[in-house]
Amino acid sequence: MSSVARPYAGLYDERGSDRGVDWRESGAYNCATMKLLIKNGRLVDPSRTRCPKRDILVSDGRIARIAPRISTRAPVIDADGCLVLPGLIDLHCHLREPGQEEKETIETGTRAAVAGGFTTVCCMPNTIPPLDNRIAIGFVRARSRQAACEVLPIGAITVGREGKALAPYGEMVEEGAVGFSDDGSFVMDSQLMRRALEYSKLFGTPVISHAEDQSLTKNGVMNEGALSTKLGLPGAPREAEEIAISRDIALARLTGGRLHIAHVTTAAGVDLIRRAKKEGLAVTCEVTVHHLVLTEEAVAGYDTNAKVSPPLRTEDDIKALIRGLKDGTIDAIVTDHAPHTREEKESGFEEAPFGMIGFETALSLALSLQEEGLSLQEIVAKMTVGPAKAFGLHRGMIADGRRADLVIFDPDRQWVYARESVVSKSANSPFLNRTLKGKVVATISNGKIAYQSQME
Repeated sequence: MSSVARPYAGLYDERGSDRGVDWRESGAYNCATMKLLIKNGRLVDPSRTRCPKRDILVSDGRIARIAPRISTRAPVIDADGCLVLPGLIDLHCHLREPGQEEKETIETGTRAAVAGGFTTVCCMPNTIPPLDNRIAIGFVRARSRQAACEVLPIGAITVGREGKALAPYGEMVEEGAVGFSDDGSFVMDSQLMRRALEYSKLFGTPVISHAEDQSLTKNGVMNEGALSTKLGLPGAPREAEEIAISRDIALARLTGGRLHIAHVTTAAGVDLIRRAKKEGLAVTCEVTVHHLVLTEEAVAGYDTNAKVSPPLRTEDDIKALIRGLKDGTIDAIVTDHAPHTREEKESGFEEAPFGMIGFETALSLALSLQEEGLSLQEIVAKMTVGPAKAFGLHRGMIADGRRADLVIFDPDRQWVYARESVVSKSANSPFLNRTLKGKVVATISNGKIAYQSQME
């Protein structure tokens, strides 16, 4: 039995007995200037093959010290039996605010994020109105000041995400945009995409491609193949992704710009990116958790929660994606957290919107890939330092002096992802009622305890 009672029970003083103080009631850790000592956890450093037991002292929002044993007067979280990971970084999520607050808000989305161990999330610009100017980016940054974790906005590549004119990159970067994407839409105009990649060099921010030739995927609602024919559903061919990736890599070669391919799903797509990296191009990419653990068979019962864009593919594609993670072709594992209301998802398979939520289940599902040959360190790296490097973020590691973004994770705890316990405002997940292994016990974001699990 895993000995993780302390984190659930509350905090205790390292020089005294358990005080029974719950951080949510006491307010003791709502200020990053307070000290906190994490004891007895196994430190997961993506650069190491071993996970040694270490104590970690947090002070003033930073990691003050890491050692086999630390004695100091500070409240303690006993992480015995748990892993201590760097705070997770999600390069791709949808918080829906502004304009679709019935699905999610920055407040509810970040509460779900920290429940899943994420301390930094990058939100996509397909809001209403879209994040395509200084005011919109500033709005997100202002709203995120009271969020449970750091929110980094991604600006639109084109005005209104309409693919007709470039958005004002400079002013959005000044307001805090960390990248640019028309996610949900592919920039079909090659000249516009060329200019966007040229701007990426000027501002040092990646251009994120939703790589999908939408003239090929029009009306498609799942992967095109024998199963789509059997189900009588219009399919989206894998070639749509591969054509788009090929074009954007060619433009990255032409411009020398920074290209990031969102949610790659096909074996051929991974091969294209692998060759681009070997050529020395500034190309990075990501894969979603659900494209690693689900195939197109998940939609066989017309489950609209498994309807995503790009669509779920085949077992052979999953094997290629895992190879891409192992050999460094794929830089990051993301959630593509995409909340929708129950009414929308119950409107019929062809009419229902694309997307599933993913913050709360991502780490447990990703760590299940150890059964497919990925190591614990490799998986953690793709959710921390890998995404940080891809977007040029100075985080994703546990080291003295670094920002105190930490996750305490019980790898043995089993739990049921039940609708009534979902933290997100929406509950559109194909993993509802599934028993998962491994649970986030506590999340520390910028030195503050942002989440602490309840004993079940």
